[in-house]
Amino acid sequence: MSTQVSITGQEHWTNKGDVRLYLWEKKAAPGTAHRGTILWVHGSSMASTPTFDLVVPGRPDSSVMDWFAQRGYDNWCVDMEGYGRSDKSRDIYFDIANGADDLKAATDYIMGLRGAQRFHVYGISSGALRAALFAQRNPERVARLALDAFVWTGEGAPTLAERRKKLPDFIARKKRPIDRAFVHSIFNRDHPGCAEERVIEAFADAILALDHEMPTGTYVDMCSKLPVVDPEKIPVPTILMRGEFDGIAAFDDLVEFFKRLPNPDKQFSVMAGISHASFQQKNYLMVYHILHGFFSQPEPEYRG
Repeated sequence: MSTQVSITGQEHWTNKGDVRLYLWEKKAAPGTAHRGTILWVHGSSMASTPTFDLVVPGRPDSSVMDWFAQRGYDNWCVDMEGYGRSDKSRDIYFDIANGADDLKAATDYIMGLRGAQRFHVYGISSGALRAALFAQRNPERVARLALDAFVWTGEGAPTLAERRKKLPDFIARKKRPIDRAFVHSIFNRDHPGCAEERVIEAFADAILALDHEMPTGTYVDMCSKLPVVDPEKIPVPTILMRGEFDGIAAFDDLVEFFKRLPNPDKQFSVMAGISHASFQQKNYLMVYHILHGFFSQPEPEYRG
């Protein structure tokens, strides 16, 4: 089903202490049965709207926020501190723990404004780490948790092994430059050909319209401080989504994390033909389907 109703967005701002955070909202399409509220959490090298509200002419439903809005979900994303439109002024690394604080502030605001009680939370790459840490700290706010391109200990992850070679540089400076070539490298490092060139270009356009440098904090965390979350302290229903060719989300590492999740309502999905940036891949509609199935799954009535 392609987008049939025009979905309009609304910007919001909230505070985390003295820090200003940008939020973007897309409500469920008029006339649809309300299915819940989704909080979308971006990764290390882009703000929120390029990932979750991308427009690519001729490519239907490139905006995952629009796609889920058509199916009855309210959608929110937030630029982490240090990214996009949110405050970038503090002289800090903007690490994963700080991102989990941002999600607490964002949900405070959404709950107060819209009356939402619990959220379906999706995070990708370092956004999955932020989302997992948020769920660990605030499980009462999370209905279902989706962790895409996730990493636990980092063992067996070739992309992180390469990235660690630059760790002294990441530690030495709190920002790293990005450009169009860098965005292309996201798609070429694991398995070239998983994404269309026009999509990569549109993604790069959207990213670079907001940022030309990114915080190094999540890179430092993922290269030197893993694990930063404890699966045994994440009691909510959880899905791990692992791209077939992803060089960060090492299969055995995820299996060990999955084993330790205490809630029996959990899933592990390997996504065929996917490398790292799931929603920008050729098989993006398959990713939507997997995620929709998990978010729309009825709660178990019998628990033994």
